[in-house]
Amino acid sequence: MNKLTLGKSLFHYFFTVLIFLGFTFTSASHIAAQDLDVPYVPTPENVVERMLDITNVKSSDYVIDLGSGDGRIVIAAAKRGASGHGIDLDPERIAEARENASSEGVDDQIMFMEGNIFDTDFSEASVITMYLLPSVNKKLRPELIEKLQPGTQVVSHSFDMGSWKADKKVVVKNDGRSHDIYYWVIPAQAEGAWSWSYNDTDFNMTVNQRFQEVSVKITDNTDTFFDIHKAELKGKRLTVRASNGDQNYIFSGRVEGDKVYGMMQHHNGQEKNFSQWSATKE
Repeated sequence: MNKLTLGKSLFHYFFTVLIFLGFTFTSASHIAAQDLDVPYVPTPENVVERMLDITNVKSSDYVIDLGSGDGRIVIAAAKRGASGHGIDLDPERIAEARENASSEGVDDQIMFMEGNIFDTDFSEASVITMYLLPSVNKKLRPELIEKLQPGTQVVSHSFDMGSWKADKKVVVKNDGRSHDIYYWVIPAQAEGAWSWSYNDTDFNMTVNQRFQEVSVKITDNTDTFFDIHKAELKGKRLTVRASNGDQNYIFSGRVEGDKVYGMMQHHNGQEKNFSQWSATKE
């Protein structure tokens, strides 16, 4: 083989490799885009209103609708006095939503933007609404938990979020069909070891957490384990009811980073009292 032939062969080889790599990258991107694409199916008006009822949307709320379609959810929220915006990949839907907002006279409270929900900052919402697909919900789940403030409300039409159990599920009838609505409150990160003191007694509490579900163990400085009657986390609010013999306690407070601030009740037979309570994560 002469040098010219060898050069042509190498050129064809590398050209073929580049074409293959380009095809692979394009195909992968196409598949990813299709996987995130959600067909437009409008949410019935009575379902929209029930979604907003569940979250108790009011004038102080900022509502973000992920996959906003013709804008009906954000528009309905604006009619309740709220502000907010919608995000959608389809420019036709965005244009339609803007026109609808204008015709309903609420375009000075809300806006609509074209974009991918995974590339959007929705961290300052007080309410998130969505009507997506199960696969998209599951991909979105860690983003919601990580980015949203504890206490933020999330409501989804038709589809849940897999192993993240909904705080509430409601069924709405429309034209003979049943529509599921799922509701969550973003939980604080309470998992870890906590400690505090009361009446010369040191308390230690271990919290294990999976989403908003918690299990708790409490011991004192004698290494006595308390009986746990209730352990509940809703948003920032952590509530624990525990007893040790005749001593009954209720601990209830807001989780703020590595601190809990709240109130404690102590019941000892007929003697009852309450005091401020704070605990620190170790």
